[in-house]
Amino acid sequence: MAGFSLYCFINPRILFTLPSESPLFVLGSDKCSPATRRRSRKTRGFVVTYAHSNPKIINPKKKSRYGQTLSPYDSDEDEALDDESDDEDDDWLLNDDFAEVTEYEKKKPKSQKQTIAKKGGKKGIVKNWEKSEESETDEDDLDIGISRNVSSEKKKERESWRLDGRGKVSSRKYVEKLYPRLSEEIDIDPKWVPLLDYLSTFGLKESHFVQMYERHMPSLQINVLSAQERLDYLLSVGVKHRDIKRMLLRQPQILQYTVENNLKAHISFLMGLGIPNSKIGQIVAATPSLFSYSVENSLRPTIRYLIEEVGIKETDVGKVVQLSPQILVQRLDITWNTRYMFLSKELGAPRDSVVKMVKKHPQLLHYSIDDGFLPRINFLRSIGMCNSDILKVLTSLTQVLSLSLEDNLKPKYMYLVNELNNEVHILTKYPMYLSLSLDQRIRPRHRFLVELKKVRKGPFPLSSLVPNDESFCQQWAGTSVDTYLAFRQRLLLKEFANKYDKRV
Repeated sequence: MAGFSLYCFINPRILFTLPSESPLFVLGSDKCSPATRRRSRKTRGFVVTYAHSNPKIINPKKKSRYGQTLSPYDSDEDEALDDESDDEDDDWLLNDDFAEVTEYEKKKPKSQKQTIAKKGGKKGIVKNWEKSEESETDEDDLDIGISRNVSSEKKKERESWRLDGRGKVSSRKYVEKLYPRLSEEIDIDPKWVPLLDYLSTFGLKESHFVQMYERHMPSLQINVLSAQERLDYLLSVGVKHRDIKRMLLRQPQILQYTVENNLKAHISFLMGLGIPNSKIGQIVAATPSLFSYSVENSLRPTIRYLIEEVGIKETDVGKVVQLSPQILVQRLDITWNTRYMFLSKELGAPRDSVVKMVKKHPQLLHYSIDDGFLPRINFLRSIGMCNSDILKVLTSLTQVLSLSLEDNLKPKYMYLVNELNNEVHILTKYPMYLSLSLDQRIRPRHRFLVELKKVRKGPFPLSSLVPNDESFCQQWAGTSVDTYLAFRQRLLLKEFANKYDKRV
């Protein structure tokens, strides 16, 4: 028996080179049938065998509505994905309800699906092939499944095809003209072009595609029809068209999340919290990484922790999530305990006061203790407030912990003391003063009442700053809203001119 040579590459496609006299060996079999041996004597050239890493092989005869062979790697079955989230703790209890990355199916003429090339009166049979899971093989590598006898013209024609749903043909040079910068940054596959064209409709540019590639390369290998189905669903639940770009830059894996097993399950979870449909889109746009967390293993336990450990009422959980969707993707056992212990030790805050803070402003669970809590607490101490007064202010207006010291808190304090002639202790009664705009609310109303001579001697009444413009004009100024708004506009222009040494 003549010898034979075997070349096995570390690739799902395994290539055997056999002389015509040798028997054809079949993977997983110790013997060859007589029929197999007879076929092997008649066959010359290359024989291609595949070892698929994915046991779920689709019916090769199954066609899509476009007449193309369906890829076996973009299904709605639960598949595991390695995910990278934009949040610091997004590697905790990741979801496994994702779809596998799919490669574009090759749209080839029927004559190329099975080609018989004649050479010397003998036939070399060329078989079609299926791509292996998550293949990153260049189109040029697909020549393995075609007889060496195929002419170079046929090969060039085959390489020029790209599936874009419109039957167009684009060469690599044409792709480089379409996306020159992207082609310089990465080795762009022509099969990605339909997806790139579609994503461009959301405002994504070449630089954005580079970011997506660096963040999660498989996101650019998604079938364009699958990507469209997923983004259309997000748009249908209230995500704004303008927010898609930002979501994809932060979480390009969204293109891989199946509608049935992932997106719908997460949307149903949010609705089950009592969040109105009108707010769903905002929450998803603010925290697209929530789709990378398992509903049962991560998101529901987070809600249970808020109710059972933190002490948020079940009826208030939906409101908390609306105020801070990021709370769903945090390690609450760490963030809650560290901040509660700090406020308890630093200010003597009882548990119920801290729970009220979380309910009103759950973003405090994101704030740094050293860079967020301490500087603002120390500032309030420096202007003469004791711990009990600080606790009253923070319980009533927890947003103080998010306000800038130099651009917000300090200027308002100086205006309170120097212009409004008030003492700092008034803030415990009117903590809302610290949340109002100095330029748009505090200064205009104060100056307007002074001009109308409706300000008594002594401390300026902070209660006049609380109501809306209509109530303020009726109760305090006794003028029309238009008169006040015209005054405010003149004041703003004057302040702007003084700031830049210009004359109005």
